[in-house]
Amino acid sequence: MTPSDLRALLQEEARRWIGTPYHHQGCVRGAGVDCLMLLVAVFKAPGVLPAEFDPRPYAPQWHLHRSEETYLAGLDAWLHPLPEGAPLQPGDVVVWRFGRTFSHAGLVVQQGDQLEVLHALAQAGEVTQDRFDAAVFAGREMRAFTLFREVA
Repeated sequence: MTPSDLRALLQEEARRWIGTPYHHQGCVRGAGVDCLMLLVAVFKAPGVLPAEFDPRPYAPQWHLHRSEETYLAGLDAWLHPLPEGAPLQPGDVVVWRFGRTFSHAGLVVQQGDQLEVLHALAQAGEVTQDRFDAAVFAGREMRAFTLFREVA
């Protein structure tokens, strides 16, 4: 499978989750999912993550009370950090600082001629797709990761 094929599969799987209600630690399409478990499900579908991989349990407000970058460390274990300023591509993962740590992530998807993020957002109450300039992301520090070693 080529990187382009895998990027397309990741986007296709992520879009299948749109409208799924937000539910902390959930991972059932149509019933409930949070941002981390959405990524887990999307990356399990094409076999990127093993079927038995499960980062649960975790507290719903862990990012408000701790300074350890747990989410970044988890992403770093199976993705490659993109250098600052590197172009994003569909299938990449972006994570924002909410609270004290980086704690909210989504998958980059192609929407027409622009890139957007597909994510499970508690404030929206569901899996949704947003532009990168959406109000929820305004002023928040962002990091990006890719599954692929090539950056272009």
